[in-house]
Amino acid sequence: MAIRLTRIYTRTGDKGNTALVGGRRVPKESARLEAYGTTDELNSIIGIVRTYLPQYRDGFGADFESYSDILRRIQNELFDVGSELATPPDGEYPQMHKMGAGEIKRLEEEMDAMEKELEGLKSFTLPGGGVLNAFLHQARTVCRRAERECWRLKREEDISDNLIIYVNRLSDHLFVQSRWVAKRLGEPEFLWDRALRIEENKKTARAAKSKPSRGGSVKS
Repeated sequence: MAIRLTRIYTRTGDKGNTALVGGRRVPKESARLEAYGTTDELNSIIGIVRTYLPQYRDGFGADFESYSDILRRIQNELFDVGSELATPPDGEYPQMHKMGAGEIKRLEEEMDAMEKELEGLKSFTLPGGGVLNAFLHQARTVCRRAERECWRLKREEDISDNLIIYVNRLSDHLFVQSRWVAKRLGEPEFLWDRALRIEENKKTARAAKSKPSRGGSVKS
């Protein structure tokens, strides 16, 4: 399908609805729009990662170009996901691209390769430790939301199983990316420390016990 953008504003959405591929108009808060709108949000965050990436070229060494290409490809794939979500069954057209097993397999192979360099986790990770890590975790959480929106849509209309599987796999991919990036850049991973919270509660309890009561003092 040829793409030609001649004017950005159209005024056709000023009444609270918009057109899907094929011409059918739906409310702007419909499940289909929520799904591809969240996918667009995810794409924007990955764009931030790509924008910061050149600042860390030395840390990635020989893998800089290949990792940059992965991010570029994922952004393009997410645009394809959004296009597919914006196309209801009655709007499908010849040669329309749909997410398939090939895209899913490639994500899995990339995860396998990155995980070979990582140590096993003994706790859950917390977002942060470095700029790229933090943005990749944000992307991961938005990707999970995009998946939920896709499932909400699927309860109402038919959408491809491979599309939802791709989004699910991408959230895992982003998680592995966050760890791999931290490893490559020598940055710390923030880990969930439940014992820390328990120790803080113990300290608070001890402090409360040792606090003098009104009108008296603590005796040793």
